Amino acid sequence: MRSFLPLISTRGLFLSALILLINAQAIARETVISSDRDAVNITIYQDPNRFDRAINASWPRGYALISEQRTITIPAGETQIRFEGVSEGMLPESAVVSALPHGVIEKNRGERLLSPHGLVDAYLKRRVTIKRTSAETGETLEKEVFITAGPTGGVIFESDEGFEALRCTGLPERIIYPKAPDDLSAKPTLSIITQSEREVRVTVTLTYLASGFDWQANYIANIEPDAALIGDKKMDLFAWLTVANGSNQSFDNANLIAIAGSPNRENIGRQIRPTGKELRLQCWPQGRTHQVPLRANFPPPPPSPVGFKDGKCDDCDVIFVTASKRTSVAETLTPLTAIKAEQENLGDLKLYRIPERVNVKAKGQKQVAMIVQPDAQYRRIFVGDVSEFDDGETVALEYVLRSKNDKKSGLGLPLPKGRFAVFENSNYGPLLIGEGSIDDSAIDGKVELLMPEVADVRLEIESIKKSKRRQNYRARLSNATHHAISAEIEIPYILSDRNKDIRKIDGIATWAVTVAANGEAVLKYSVKLERQ
Repeated sequence: MRSFLPLISTRGLFLSALILLINAQAIARETVISSDRDAVNITIYQDPNRFDRAINASWPRGYALISEQRTITIPAGETQIRFEGVSEGMLPESAVVSALPHGVIEKNRGERLLSPHGLVDAYLKRRVTIKRTSAETGETLEKEVFITAGPTGGVIFESDEGFEALRCTGLPERIIYPKAPDDLSAKPTLSIITQSEREVRVTVTLTYLASGFDWQANYIANIEPDAALIGDKKMDLFAWLTVANGSNQSFDNANLIAIAGSPNRENIGRQIRPTGKELRLQCWPQGRTHQVPLRANFPPPPPSPVGFKDGKCDDCDVIFVTASKRTSVAETLTPLTAIKAEQENLGDLKLYRIPERVNVKAKGQKQVAMIVQPDAQYRRIFVGDVSEFDDGETVALEYVLRSKNDKKSGLGLPLPKGRFAVFENSNYGPLLIGEGSIDDSAIDGKVELLMPEVADVRLEIESIKKSKRRQNYRARLSNATHHAISAEIEIPYILSDRNKDIRKIDGIATWAVTVAANGEAVLKYSVKLERQ
């Protein structure tokens, strides 16, 4: 019988030699840590699915293109370079490192971060020490426990006394770990392997996409009190560019750019967030175990100012300002702008560049002036849609502040979608009269700010006669205010006859009417019916 022992022995020697060679290469490889940036550029894109909602403060759903310049010294031979402090939401597949002598051999992204959440995750199904302190005696007690569940939704551990939940006994307690796990990094890190024939000092550029960013436009419209509600009026329009960074990394002295529009981006699916976050502990029932009763310890209300009575302070030198009459809205609400974003064209998109370097802080927001347009013209129009009414129903109408986005109206610049707040001046200072959202508005397009309902302006739709081919209606618009109003009531049906009071606006039959103060207007119209 032929023996295969020599072959097996030769193969075993080969595998052993290969393992020794790999280990020798790993030992010979040096590690270079890069933690400082020379410069950083951040281009932020909006969340395409946010629509008219506000930015998600805990984890923004937009993304950013980040480009960092770092100067490093690369030794001769094979080297591992660790780029520390990259964005927590980095998409590792998008990372590109340029200006290396011989490119990138291998790329790795460290997802496990040194944090309360990451430590519990690393020690799951392992032993740790729980340290508790008595609130009455100050005595501390330590015991070994076994973490059985966590870190999402709470931390449960097992001891000789049974199962418990972390920080649910009412006593101060903390976990003591034997050591920091080797696979946890203090900062989000991208590591690469490269090689060089000799030692060189180079400035490399690290470019990558990162989630956890977003931006939006926040508009403030300041209007004066209207002596009449019809005709052209003036408003001061101001907009903040609000940038949100949801990651735990700050970017100081950054060149910041915001992109308005919807770039064509494929759905990349749900991204796994690194473990560098806080613990979210939950207790049952009602935040305590049965061993500690639930106590509502609400802080006492703040005391009244000493000696303050009837608007006077007898025992102290304090001036109390109760109100001040202001007549100029621009002076009270429109901020002074030292820095203003500069708008540029980027194909079909709009680019807003911050002219100075700014600090984009971790878990924070940055606001920079974006649009300053005083004395923009607008009209106040009450709006309604008869298809949204039930027969015989009377409903209060909303109104819009409408303008045209052109130079003649005092605008004539792209207006990105965002949130708005409208203030009206009064004898008591500026008063908030409406909030909402605004869509993207191109130059020469229509701009409308939808405002709340006005109880004194109401519309009633009543069916009055029906035949085989048509249904007749009566629309009654009442105005109980002290000013004349303009209204546009849409009738999105096929009408059976022409009516001089109805005209097409944006392709929709619309009843455009002016109603005097404390007056009403009535319209009769007929709608074609489909043949049965």
